[in-house]
Amino acid sequence: MVDDIRKLNRFFGLSATDGGRRVVIVDAADDMNTSAANALLKMLEEPPARTTLLLISHQPSRLLPTIRSRCRTLRLSPLSPADMQSALTQAGAEFPENTDHLAALAAGSVGAALRLLNLGGLRIYAELMQILGSMPRLDRQRAMALAEAAAQRGASEKFELLLTLIEIALARLARTGATGHAPLPEAAQGEGAILARLAADPQKGRDWADLSAEATARARHGQAVNLDPASLVLDTVFKMQETASR
Repeated sequence: MVDDIRKLNRFFGLSATDGGRRVVIVDAADDMNTSAANALLKMLEEPPARTTLLLISHQPSRLLPTIRSRCRTLRLSPLSPADMQSALTQAGAEFPENTDHLAALAAGSVGAALRLLNLGGLRIYAELMQILGSMPRLDRQRAMALAEAAAQRGASEKFELLLTLIEIALARLARTGATGHAPLPEAAQGEGAILARLAADPQKGRDWADLSAEATARARHGQAVNLDPASLVLDTVFKMQETASR
């Protein structure tokens, strides 16, 4: 990533077409490591003439404070269900039987919706809900099958998606405990009842929120050190079971 940022210097040395502006899009800026972030910060401190840098960030809190202080913030709201359906139609996507589930998981993002549709994300999330629904006893056979699927050769994209879906499930559990009701629309059949049972009060909501932060950190570390995907998934599921058992 730092090499990609440094390559921008060559781009800035090129003349803009017809004397116009040069535009650089950094997507996603919150995925940069420290070296890349510092290299970008130097460009923000002394930006090249007639150049616009657009930093796309899904979690602005992960950006360096010095980067945030040198940028204008433009918050983009999620697309409405109608706009989402229109965009997916233009993209030629085939709609699932229940579009509410897709809308809940994609959170208004066309890119996320296409990823879910192309990689079977709705089915994976439904299976994850079934595993959560079996807790605190835990359906180990289902958990093992989910972990083994993530470890298959060539399944790296599905593994990444599974980690994202686990984060979503934990966030929805935390929200359920904090607000006293499951978020709508449901992201899987019967999800509301499962979330309400496992996050019945604010304390359980905090437990799930703590696990969400821990699981996200462990997932990033596990990927950085090339931990076996199946082991990483099972470890996370067992942590979920521990939280459900309290």
